[in-house]
Amino acid sequence: MKKFMVLYQSPVTGRERIEQASPEQMKASMDEWIAWRDKIGEDKLEFGMPLSVGNLIANGHVHDSQLTVSGYSIVQADDLDAATVLLKDHPILKTPGTSIEVLEFLNMP
Repeated sequence: MKKFMVLYQSPVTGRERIEQASPEQMKASMDEWIAWRDKIGEDKLEFGMPLSVGNLIANGHVHDSQLTVSGYSIVQADDLDAATVLLKDHPILKTPGTSIEVLEFLNMP
């Protein structure tokens, strides 16, 4: 099995999503994520965490990051196509403006 980094992109940060949600909305959202996790199997998933904004460090300077990554997970699958199938019905995709990037971990030589 190969490992894939899953980056959730959203117009709002993970922190904003958490702060703006009511307890009922948060529970409903987590219930959907748990159902998705259970569907693909815990053995194929490192659940990950929501993320807040960060910094961009380039050429000796620090800037506010412009990335729209709001969270991550790690999935295991036979190949990129199989990993993509696991993510096609991910609950985050119900939110307008969201997307998912799937990147394969490569073994170091």
